Amino acid sequence: MPNTKSAEKRMRSSARKQLHNRSINSRLRRVEKGFRDTIIAGKKADASKSLSDTLSTIDKAVKSGVITRATANRKKSRLTIALNRAK
Repeated sequence: MPNTKSAEKRMRSSARKQLHNRSINSRLRRVEKGFRDTIIAGKKADASKSLSDTLSTIDKAVKSGVITRATANRKKSRLTIALNRAK
């Protein structure tokens, strides 16, 4: 347990930030999985629309500091390659 008021505040702040980051990560995984499912289903038109939404979600995760820019670039590259292979 925290011994000082500032440590208590940091604990509350950390819990709040953890919840926020978890929700963004969850959304990121959900959107990415949906994109991959459309590729597997063979819906290329829907997949190309879904790609822009997925890339936007990844950029928003970087903006809020949940994932790093390098991780985002790697994910975006791999998703784009997956779409191009499906065509």
